Amino acid sequence: QVQLVESGGGLVQPGESLRLSCTASETIFGGHAMTWYRHTRENDRVFVASLLFRDLSTEYADAVKGRFTISPNNFNNGVYLQMNNLKPEDTDVYYCAYRAYWGSGTQVTVSS
Repeated sequence: QVQLVESGGGLVQPGESLRLSCTASETIFGGHAMTWYRHTRENDRVFVASLLFRDLSTEYADAVKGRFTISPNNFNNGVYLQMNNLKPEDTDVYYCAYRAYWGSGTQVTVSS
C-alpha cells in the first residue's frame, strides 16, 4: 500500500500563486508517472498535469499550459505543481495520483 500526501492548497486572490506538493511513501522508479487531477462538480476528475519519471517529460491540460509547472521533488518520491497566475476557475480540489493510488486532495480557492 502506497500513501500519497498532498499539501500546499489554500485561498489566494486572482493572479497569485500556489505550490502544491505530492509525496509518496515509496521511491518512485523511472517507469512511473505522477499526475495531478482536479475534481469537478460533476464528480469527475479532470487531468491537470503529469510527469513521467523515466525522462521527466511532462504533459499539461490546455487550460493550465503556460501557468502551471509540474516538477519532481529532490527526494525522488513526489512532485510539485507550481500554479501561477491563478484564476477563479482554477478553484477546485486537486488530487495526486500514482499507479493505482490517490491522495485525499488539497483545496485550492481563488477568489477576490
